[in-house]
Order: sequence, then C-alpha cells, then structure tokens
Amino acid sequence: MGKLRQVAIYGKGGIGKSTTTQNLTAGLAELGKKVMVVGCDPKADSTRLLLGGLAQKTVLDTLRTEGDTVELDQILKEGFKGTKCVESGGPEPGVGCAGRGIITSIGLLERLGAYTDELDYVFYDVLGDVVCGGFAMPIREGKAQEIYIVASGEMMALYAANNISKGIQKYAKKGGVRLGGIICNSRNVDREKDLLRAFASELGTQLIYFVPRDNVVQRAEIHKQTVIAFKPDSGQAQEYRNLAQAIENNTMLTIPTPMKQERLEEILMEYGLMDNLEDDYKI
Repeated sequence: MGKLRQVAIYGKGGIGKSTTTQNLTAGLAELGKKVMVVGCDPKADSTRLLLGGLAQKTVLDTLRTEGDTVELDQILKEGFKGTKCVESGGPEPGVGCAGRGIITSIGLLERLGAYTDELDYVFYDVLGDVVCGGFAMPIREGKAQEIYIVASGEMMALYAANNISKGIQKYAKKGGVRLGGIICNSRNVDREKDLLRAFASELGTQLIYFVPRDNVVQRAEIHKQTVIAFKPDSGQAQEYRNLAQAIENNTMLTIPTPMKQERLEEILMEYGLMDNLEDDYKI
C-alpha cells in the first residue's frame, strides 16, 4: 500500500474537466487502483459517467433532508470497477457561496471514515477559472497535494490555467501543494501541442498528456459512460489509459511560476492565437 495521493483537477468551465477526470479515473481503476472521486462542482456532474448516469443525491441536499443523521452510504456510491463517487453539490440558487459545499463535504467524508487505508487516490474535480473562496479549499487546507490543470490551445483556457497557477503558487508556500502538469484536452487548434508544451515549460511544469479530440467521447456521454466502459477497444479509450499511466508514474511536482500578462500574450502571439482573435473580430 503506497501513500494516498490526493489530486485536484482544475480548469476553466466548459474545458471538459469532468469528462477528462472520469475517463482518467476509469483508467486508474482498470490498473487496479482504489479511487474516490469527490465532485466539487455545484452542477454535480463529476461522477455521472462512472455511475452509468445515476444522478446521485449530493452531500448538501442529503444534509438538508437528513440533518446530522447522514450515513456514508447515503452520500457515497460505487461506480465503474469499484470507484467511490461523491457529489458535494451547491447551495440553493441565489443563496450562499458554492464553494462552501466542498468544505462541508470533505469534513463530513472525513468524519464518516470515507478516507480508508485501502484508497490509492482521491480526486477532487473542482469548478473554476480562479482559485478563490471554497474552490481553493482542497489546496488551501492541504487536502490535495497534487494539481493538474486541464487546458487547450485556446486563449481563455490558457488565461485560466495561468490564473490557477497563481493560486497554486500562493498556497504552495504554506502547504505542500504542487502542480503535476497540464493535461491538454485538444480542441484541434493549429500547433496546439507545441503551444501547450511552450506554455507548460514557461510555468515550470510539463504537458503531462495530450488527449486528442474524438467524437466517441460525446457518444459515450450520451450513453452515460466513460469511453473505457463504452468502447474499451477504441483508440480514445487507450489514450485515457495512457493518461492514467502518465499520472500514476508522475514524479514531477513543482511550484509554478505564473506568467505576467505581457509574457502570456507574447506566447499566444508567437503561436498565432492573437492573429486568430483579430480575424474573429474583424467586421
């Protein structure tokens, strides 16, 4: 039994973070790893594919109906190959900070004994372009020591990744949090892999894996499954297995050096992203 690796996955909204996390954890489960996934997004869709589409009741909703009498099996469900799945949930619309659910959930999971000795990994799938408030909780409180940022070769995804790196750098001084790398969820942008490699290198980290774009991902989602469960023999399933193996073998954990705005824009210009932007906005 190795040391429990607590991993948080960040990235801008809509980047495919939850899909990537679930396919990656399915790959780790196939390797025989014991994994718990804690969804930290108020949309509560971080475990749906692992559970075959079961929309499980969130921790916050369960607490609202059950009060202090919550049992672990009410908030934790087993999914693909024994993956343990939890959804923090969010506040009722217009009330309170969405990040509070994460703080409440992790505290409750600890009290109810969810963090067992047999676990190899806990993954926190965290909403957000900026590491603020409750969404910083997994790294601020030292719950997650290892961070991966899902990005693509699009400008806003890289702005978000740079911002998230600022948050990691800030908390790295106090806690043990480190950046393990950038996962590219490809958008088929020109020179995307080269751009992401240059971006990662500038941050003082690595492009740990480049996940190509494939329509089978959407088809699997329609069937409420990970690609590994839906089409295990597909090339894309193998890509996610390779990503899982890359995470399993990763020993490069660094404190990132976020870029100043000017430097980030220089890199984007070098790879033609600013030109594309100007073309998009020409009247």
